[in-house]
Amino acid sequence: MAIRAALIDDSAIVRKHLAELLERGGIEVSITASDPLFAWPKLQADWPDVIVLDVEMPRMDGISFLHKLMAERPTPVVMCSTLTEAGCETTMQAMAAGAVGFVTKPKLGLKSFLEDRSNGLVDAVKAAARARLSAMPPRRPPLPEAVVPGKTLPRPAMPLPSALAQTTHRVIAIGASTGGVQTLESILTALPRTTAGIVIVQHMPERFTQAFAERLNTLTAMEVAEARDGDRVIDGRVLIAPGGRHMKLVRSGAQYHVEVSDGPLVNRHKPSVDVLFRSVAQCAGRNAIGVILTGMGDDGARGLLEMQRAQARTAAQDEASCVVFGMPREAIKLGAAQEVLPLADIARWLQQRSTEPLQR
Repeated sequence: MAIRAALIDDSAIVRKHLAELLERGGIEVSITASDPLFAWPKLQADWPDVIVLDVEMPRMDGISFLHKLMAERPTPVVMCSTLTEAGCETTMQAMAAGAVGFVTKPKLGLKSFLEDRSNGLVDAVKAAARARLSAMPPRRPPLPEAVVPGKTLPRPAMPLPSALAQTTHRVIAIGASTGGVQTLESILTALPRTTAGIVIVQHMPERFTQAFAERLNTLTAMEVAEARDGDRVIDGRVLIAPGGRHMKLVRSGAQYHVEVSDGPLVNRHKPSVDVLFRSVAQCAGRNAIGVILTGMGDDGARGLLEMQRAQARTAAQDEASCVVFGMPREAIKLGAAQEVLPLADIARWLQQRSTEPLQR
């Protein structure tokens, strides 16, 4: 059966074009409405599989409606927001509140965006339709500042004194897509500040990765930042690949840092998990730990296999705790994951693996 979607957006033009786009992609648009209050009785009469929800609307904004929806009848939601600083921050709030995906609308060139079949909306709705909301981890409150004194670490790439140079430093690499925002939050908030340096690819457009990193930085004991070219990977720091750019791990002597650069899409993504994982396999090898989390598609599966073959420790999130069991399933099928773990065990596993003696 076709996926049935509801479109809630205050612009009639946007609703018209998005409906046409979804229907060309094989998705039935069963409901359209200009705001949540108009939509509510329509939803109750004919509940859809997925709701595409605008952020800024009259009478009731998208975030308020999302909270009401998740409390009364949890349904996969794809947020539609503008590529502005406020739009990015609001979208991060929406993801934390239970939305499983989002697409971005430019302030300029809206007509061409709405008519572009490659704008990601159809894929986002199809991924949302497969999402298991019961696997969504609960939201955590921000940490008090007193809990993490002196948290911010220096950003510039600076050489370590030779006496401190070691070749045993661990690097943790994580890849995620649909459902990853909440899943990464659950894992990172459970890790202490002493955790080995972490590099992450979460499929997300540019600008949104900065808002995501800033949000995580308020929730975790570690420093979290959107990666910049040359940033060092050190204990207590989490670097998130910027949207629209690939991120690789690079080794210089005993030190690791990241290389952030442009390039073609890999597995239809930029940043790509495979790009990161392959670089980790090549320059960190047995010093590395790799985890592939919830997400649609297969990005990262082959890269995780390369990490495993390079003697890294590898794991995949299990089906029961995944919002979408796509990327982990493909990695498991390839034999790339040495362990298959529920979300609740991943943070503890990362701590154990990062402190054990290196494999010989």
